[in-house]
Amino acid sequence: MRAAASPGVGIHATAVIYGESGVVMLGESGSGKSALALALLARAKATGRFGALIGDDRVWVSASGGRLLASGAPHMAGLIERRADGVQSAPSEPVAVIRLVVDLSGPNRRWPRWPSHPDESIAGVGVPRLALDSAASAVDNAVSVDARLALIAVQKGGEIGISLEQSAAVHKNRNLRLRGRVQE
Repeated sequence: MRAAASPGVGIHATAVIYGESGVVMLGESGSGKSALALALLARAKATGRFGALIGDDRVWVSASGGRLLASGAPHMAGLIERRADGVQSAPSEPVAVIRLVVDLSGPNRRWPRWPSHPDESIAGVGVPRLALDSAASAVDNAVSVDARLALIAVQKGGEIGISLEQSAAVHKNRNLRLRGRVQE
């Protein structure tokens, strides 16, 4: 009998897949992590990109092959809290390769105009960091995330590529939807 693989280190965060990139949002309670995640999912849908929730409020991160992976709690898959509206369902995937860490300031704090740390190290892996003010609207912050991911893609030669894990999950879910086994 094999031991179950460790899911990694649990962190207070929300994570999504936006297009081909995993995004982890960090911030204190009430900083807008879930609101930004929902705005990114809505933006993905409106622009014809892929979008899925990895986990809300608690995600597990681990290093694998020099990449940062994030996964959500299986029993909470596809559930996200919209403040003052309750728990809602969203398309979800079990794991993503994280390409951007968004650090939300919190309700009573502002970031310096030029953040001193362009990268964030999580689980020993350096990932580009974007510091955003929680006072801005989630929609405006989603536009900023989109712009930063586009810049990262250009800096990497324009080819981020979808991970094998995401590709397999997307293919499996698409086939289940076509057979009527997954409800939208």
